[in-house]
Amino acid sequence: DELATLERNTDGLKKISSPFPRLHYKEAVEIILKENPNFIVGDDFGAPDETIISSQFEKPVFVHHYPSAIKAFYMKEDPQEPGSSMSCDLLATEGYGEIIGGGQREDSLEKLLARIDEHKLNRADFEWFLDLRKYGTFQHSGFGLGIERTVSWICGIQHVRESIPFPRLYGRLSP
Repeated sequence: DELATLERNTDGLKKISSPFPRLHYKEAVEIILKENPNFIVGDDFGAPDETIISSQFEKPVFVHHYPSAIKAFYMKEDPQEPGSSMSCDLLATEGYGEIIGGGQREDSLEKLLARIDEHKLNRADFEWFLDLRKYGTFQHSGFGLGIERTVSWICGIQHVRESIPFPRLYGRLSP
């Protein structure tokens, strides 16, 4: 067993089963505020905040409906909950943080342009992206999997740098 070779204690991993708990951003903030009263409601979570949340569960936890202001411009706002994005992050156990982030993408060209402006981004940098929506599009979603973080979590590696085949280090910025 590869994890035994790495001396990974798999007791926690063996407890994991679906379904995973789901927390609204507001519920996650309540958990954080109990341990960190200085957390600013509306901010994104940092690694210490994600650790506080995940420490409450024995399996990964989904956090959904983050404020639109802290998510990428292409994340769709929930029409039933203005100000909240239709997004979620999956936080791993044991303080490993976000391993998956995803959400529904905005399909309205007008709303995308407004969001680019809200984020003070240069429209010209996104012409190729906007062209994809210019003649209409359909509802769609996407996600990103942090493979190095996931490998770190599964293998019990303490620093993500040790899961990256060619890490960028001081004095070494390219593979």
